[in-house]
Amino acid sequence: MAAAATGEGVGVAALAASVQDFVAGQQDGGAAEVAAGVKDGSWTVLQLVEALGSCLENTDPRTRGRGIQLLSQVLLQCYSLLQEKEVLHLVVFYENRLQDHHLVIPSVLQGLRALSMCEVLSPGLAVSVLKAIFQEVHVQSLLQLDRHTVYSIITNFMGTREEELKGLGANFTFGFIQVMDGEKDPRNLLVAFQIVHDLITKNYALGPFVEELFEVTSCYFPIDFTPPPNDPHGIQREDLILSLRAVLASTPQFAEFLLPLLIEKMDSDLQSAKLDSLQTLTACCAIYGQKELQEFLPSLWSSLRREVFQTASEKVEAECLATLHALSACLSRSVLSSDSEDLLDSFLSSILQDCRHHLCEPDMKLVWPSAKLLQAAAGASLRAYHRVTCSVLPLLLEQYTKHPQSSQRRTILEMLLGFLELQQKWGHVEEDESSLLSLRAPVCSVVFSALTDPSVQLQLVGTRALTVLGSLQGFLSPSDLELVVDHLIRLALHEEDSQSSEAAMEAAGSLAPIYPKVFSGRMVPRLEEELQSEREEESSHDHRSLQQRCLQALAAVSIHTSIVRETVPVLLQYLRRVQKGSKAGNAQDVISVCQSLHRVALQCQQDAEGCWYYHQTVVPCLLAMAVQAAMQESTHPLLGKVLLEEEVLAAMVPVISAATTHLSPELAAQSVSRVVPLFLDGEVSFLPQNSFPCSFKPFEDGECLEAQRRLVVLLMAFVCSLPRSVVIPQEQRLLQELLVLSCSCNCPFIATTAAKCFAGLVNKHPAGQQLDEILQLAVNKMEPDLAEGPRRMQALTLLLWVTKALVLRYHPLSSRLTDRLLGLLGDVELGPTAADGFSLLMAESPDVLHKGCHADVRIMFRQRFFTDNVPKLVQGFHGAGPDVKANYLKGLSHVLNHLPKPVLVTELPTLLSLLLEALSCSDRVVQLSTLSCLQPLLLEAPQIMSLHVDTLVTKFLSLTSSPTMAVRIAALRCAHALASLPTTVLLPYKARVIRALAKPLDDKKRLVRKEAVAARGEWFLLGSPGR
Repeated sequence: MAAAATGEGVGVAALAASVQDFVAGQQDGGAAEVAAGVKDGSWTVLQLVEALGSCLENTDPRTRGRGIQLLSQVLLQCYSLLQEKEVLHLVVFYENRLQDHHLVIPSVLQGLRALSMCEVLSPGLAVSVLKAIFQEVHVQSLLQLDRHTVYSIITNFMGTREEELKGLGANFTFGFIQVMDGEKDPRNLLVAFQIVHDLITKNYALGPFVEELFEVTSCYFPIDFTPPPNDPHGIQREDLILSLRAVLASTPQFAEFLLPLLIEKMDSDLQSAKLDSLQTLTACCAIYGQKELQEFLPSLWSSLRREVFQTASEKVEAECLATLHALSACLSRSVLSSDSEDLLDSFLSSILQDCRHHLCEPDMKLVWPSAKLLQAAAGASLRAYHRVTCSVLPLLLEQYTKHPQSSQRRTILEMLLGFLELQQKWGHVEEDESSLLSLRAPVCSVVFSALTDPSVQLQLVGTRALTVLGSLQGFLSPSDLELVVDHLIRLALHEEDSQSSEAAMEAAGSLAPIYPKVFSGRMVPRLEEELQSEREEESSHDHRSLQQRCLQALAAVSIHTSIVRETVPVLLQYLRRVQKGSKAGNAQDVISVCQSLHRVALQCQQDAEGCWYYHQTVVPCLLAMAVQAAMQESTHPLLGKVLLEEEVLAAMVPVISAATTHLSPELAAQSVSRVVPLFLDGEVSFLPQNSFPCSFKPFEDGECLEAQRRLVVLLMAFVCSLPRSVVIPQEQRLLQELLVLSCSCNCPFIATTAAKCFAGLVNKHPAGQQLDEILQLAVNKMEPDLAEGPRRMQALTLLLWVTKALVLRYHPLSSRLTDRLLGLLGDVELGPTAADGFSLLMAESPDVLHKGCHADVRIMFRQRFFTDNVPKLVQGFHGAGPDVKANYLKGLSHVLNHLPKPVLVTELPTLLSLLLEALSCSDRVVQLSTLSCLQPLLLEAPQIMSLHVDTLVTKFLSLTSSPTMAVRIAALRCAHALASLPTTVLLPYKARVIRALAKPLDDKKRLVRKEAVAARGEWFLLGSPGR
């Protein structure tokens, strides 16, 4: 007992010493120590108050202030430990201190803030504290931080003692108005606006103080605040605007005061004030009704009309239209009583009266502003739409007939289109409500006449209108639909202008899913008939163009599964005819069919049923045709050879890939169990028309089998597009066969294809012993061939693709293979190709090893490759002989060119000298890659680039005379970008650059001349006022 008393005495003595030090101003950090003592039980808050006794009673206000400051700082850290009785006594103490000297008040407020956070605060104390603050403290005479403390106390009590505060009635609102009145600091205003918003939305009593509360907040409208530079608080003007808008638009009770203010500010010369007023009015419309708006509608409409008719600002016009839409929506929502006036009808009548007559003047300035105003009002509700369109649509149809000029008709039809698009919001056209149905015949007549007009621009608007009419369910009759399809076929196939043709195909693609039976029954047969037609001028350009359009149109309408089932057989039948026909040597025809099939595949991907139908119909058919062609190659060299051409096989790859990527794992497994045995074992039973003259063995030796080996590209397209979860049968055997083929085949196309297929499979192969073994086998196969022999290039190709496959998935072996590739940069024979290989490693591959075909691609693999290998490239460059230095520069340039620009900017200072040296390299690929890399850096890192401006100007101007057009264009683009550097840096070079850029103005290539004009114009303007 004695020991405990002794310990307690020591603790109290230590407390007294800490208090004395703090009050004397010797140790500001003492508050934390005292608070720590309270937390760990060394002393209590009561003992602290007793230790402060003499300080709190001291006659010197500074001493009292320091004492209360210590107590408040401790309470802020320990308020959760207080008992209810302690809180009660402390509240009474602090309330009394509010009458103390003004130097003491800030510390008192901090103490009250701590107590406002106590959960054990007795009922009635919150009201007592706030009454004391309202009565005793002149808040606006305090410093910003102390005013913020008052707002925090109020916020805390509103969050935890809402019912008690509501018991104060309107007195609480009045007290807060006094607190806030005259506030200027944005940090405090954000809190104050939130308090006002809560007062209103949580239904505190405003009593007779509605206008006063409005005045105390609206005096800040519109917000005019520019944050100081390097503002640590991060408060933006937009924060204040949104916070104040939330207050002003929170209650209809403010309407009679707010609306006149908004009308006044809408007439302001300041654009920011106009925009703020319009946005605030739009927000208010969400909670206002007819009663609030009635008195002010004429003035509001007058201001909105004037702004739209006269403004030069698109922003102001857009906000005016949004506000008009909101006003119309607000009036549409109001429920009418039997004796009240329909304000919506009278409001829309005013708009029609002021705007309708301008629609009769399609060449005049006010026609579009009037149309936009009417559309904004009409788009607010179905009732508003019917009221406006009943008046406007007949007028527009009449005007279309009255004005024969295509330009005028286009304007009128575009306005009509705007009203038709509004109808889409409400979907089905109701017979009894719609003014549109009664005008079906004249509307269709106008749209159809636009489609037959010689003006391409009018045709385009007509096509858009046709799409909208078709999307309105129940609007077009069956006979109209047939006419629509006929027009689309005519435009798609026979219209000379490609814009109209493409627009018609796009419209057909939009309408086909809505009316699949009409398009299947009417359009597809017509397109099939055109494709099958044999004409004397078969080889003529016009007939080929027509067939191209037929193929594109078939693909465009293949959106719905039922249509796909009709179009795919037509496309495949045409492909067979092209292959077998007497003039079956035209690769371009086959490529066109493949492009259409590819588009259909992409459109089927999201529909599981359509995707599987497409896959099991198209993939076996393409494989069968290709296998047939490969087998005929040895016996009938001219027949079917077109399917074995590289560009044709390359066009078939995306078709098979797109047909495979979105298969479910179960269906993909079913398909792979047929395709892989086809290539490994010659199992052709699943192919249509599978009576082939000989066996299919693409992986066996023999010169006569080279045609079959070319089809490995189709195997690549299939297996490299499968989901990763699909197990490939006989995968190890397949990998070994691909490995042998990639290293032993003399045909570059086949060797590269086999290497890509091998890499695609390795990338997705699960980690483990099997993968390690196959990779070791690949390394063992590559190394001897890379060292010497006739197949060094094949080995390098395999090395590049396997390295890419492993780099993408962060495989440990990738660094070893990359080092081998870096070593080859010093090889005179393979060095240039190895350098170009760095582009392959970094770039997105179109057919394999990308995320679309489920490859294992880790995020930021480029950054990792850069970090690991660029230092080695730089080191290799410095140590290389003069005959291979260019290889290192080329490799570096490729890596940097594909690196995300923000990463490159950070590394620029260390690499810029090498990039500049690369511009002096004679290799055109290096020059082009480096220029492509430098152009964005001139815009994103002007300060660093400015240090080398002399060298940059010299190099760019020199390369504008390059024999390679692409280099000349890139150099001129860089010269253009150079003009974005600081003017003071560039002015000494202005005359020289302008003189040098005169020469490419006479370049024989139009694209070069175009870039020269843009660059020279920019340099002419350098240093001119306002730039």
